[in-house]
Amino acid sequence: MTPEAPDSGTFDPALYAAELRAAPSNLDVGTKLWFENHRLKVWEVRLEPGERGPFHSHTRNYFWTVVEGGRGLQRLADGTFRARDYEVGDTSYLEHGPDSSLIHDLENIGETVLRFVTVELLDG
Repeated sequence: MTPEAPDSGTFDPALYAAELRAAPSNLDVGTKLWFENHRLKVWEVRLEPGERGPFHSHTRNYFWTVVEGGRGLQRLADGTFRARDYEVGDTSYLEHGPDSSLIHDLENIGETVLRFVTVELLDG
């Protein structure tokens, strides 16, 4: 994706067919698991410029906070994508479960490292 490309649109899911088939069982929502207990998991998401994290599934309530900002592209399992700028401190809380999972990838399309801390809530 180039800087002139649109911030949202569609892509061909066939390009990622194998990843999309595996995504429902890929519960690694970050690039490194920092901490886990019976209540939560704390993940780091760290992507170098041009690096992409594979399609994965969110099956729990979670939140993320940006700790190093940049520009990211997120592709969704329905064949849509959106690109956006992430600023340090941006935070979002999302509710998902096994029957309402979110499947997506994340690609760093910026020129700096893109880092998040993502916390999955395990007890409800």
